[in-house]
Amino acid sequence: MTIGLEPAVSNKTKDKMEQDLSPIADKSCKENRELAKSGKLVEAIENLLVTEKQCRQAEDSPSTSKIAVEIIKLCYEAGRLDLVNEKLVLLSKRRGQLRPAIKAIVQESMTYVEQITDMKQKLELIDTLRTISDGKIFVENERARLTKTLSKIKEDEGDIASAAKILQDLQVETYGTMEKREKITFFIDQMRICMNNKDFIRAQLIGNKVNRKTLAEVENQDLKIDYFKQMIRYFSHSANYIEIARCYLSIYDTPSVEKDTTQLHQTLKNICLYVILSASSNEQSDLLNRVYEFKPLTDIQNYKDLLNQFKTLELIRWSTFFELNKPELDSQSVFKTEPNAWEDLRKRVIEHNIRVISTYYQKISTARLAELLDLSLDESEKFVSDLVSNKTIFAKIDRPAGIATFITTNDPNKVLNAWANNITSLLDLVEKTNHLVQREFMLHKIN
Repeated sequence: MTIGLEPAVSNKTKDKMEQDLSPIADKSCKENRELAKSGKLVEAIENLLVTEKQCRQAEDSPSTSKIAVEIIKLCYEAGRLDLVNEKLVLLSKRRGQLRPAIKAIVQESMTYVEQITDMKQKLELIDTLRTISDGKIFVENERARLTKTLSKIKEDEGDIASAAKILQDLQVETYGTMEKREKITFFIDQMRICMNNKDFIRAQLIGNKVNRKTLAEVENQDLKIDYFKQMIRYFSHSANYIEIARCYLSIYDTPSVEKDTTQLHQTLKNICLYVILSASSNEQSDLLNRVYEFKPLTDIQNYKDLLNQFKTLELIRWSTFFELNKPELDSQSVFKTEPNAWEDLRKRVIEHNIRVISTYYQKISTARLAELLDLSLDESEKFVSDLVSNKTIFAKIDRPAGIATFITTNDPNKVLNAWANNITSLLDLVEKTNHLVQREFMLHKIN
């Protein structure tokens, strides 16, 4: 019996789905638009709501969407923004409302947001649209864009805390229908507003959501530059020079930057300066040598010479170095924005000089060490201690004798193991030699 009824139900549903009420919808829109123009807006809307119900119950999505959009248009064109908000809520909450219809009225209303000049009315419309789109996946992109607009309004008003709170609540990484480029734009804006709000930890977490492979795509070059500029701002907060240098290196590897000579040279200058300002480490040394080999660096020879001074194992006199490079370095942004840049550069010069001394000297008096470094005894001892703590060099200072030692004292166990290994190798060679001699004797006897 059930099997016999199924085709009847299916055919009924099919007939209902196949109803095309577009002629009725077109006629209703035309007639009621004329009615609204004659001053009978409320009557026109009531008529359109009746037609909307008829189309909705017939599940005719295009016609329902057209009627719903027409209602919103008539309210807006009449200057009745209060009615726009009211009908948006009404249409979105009607029983069995179709998703395309809700999406259509939200998209239509979003075009009005930029046109409205009265801030109070604009905020009311945004609030209404965000309310009706809340929790609806099919309009999540529209809700995200409205939230971004609201955050921008708050930011322009100077309410950075509210702007950050509004924007950072968006989890756009979960939006499946949003394009990758738009997602990255949202991430960059979230990072910027969080740092404006002094929330650097959240900015870092948001920055980690960005897919670097997507940034490497040719069409996203501008976003790649914007993203790494925000990362530079983040690392500048903690004066992490090596990471800033890496960010500028990523910008340098962008095709659009490589084509622009001015931008390329400025990026290279920043890379050089931040590599030099980075604390001494194997990573810093490797990066310095890599940057030194860049071909475009020959066009800015003074910066290549600057790197070469830190690359070469020769002492750098701070007074001479300062006088020679001060005019050029003062014109760079890092020495304008970073209050401790010159002091950090002086520390890097001293660390370089200590590494040079440790290479050429096994032992040196602390007085002579201080003289070579242009420092007092206490200062030179402090810098040597810091480098030993960082495991950049090995050193011991005998204060009573006034001697600094830079050679490593061998552990007795290591010496004994090395001696045993040498004896084993020697005995192996003796045995091999004996074998070869015996072989020659045997061949000689045979012959």
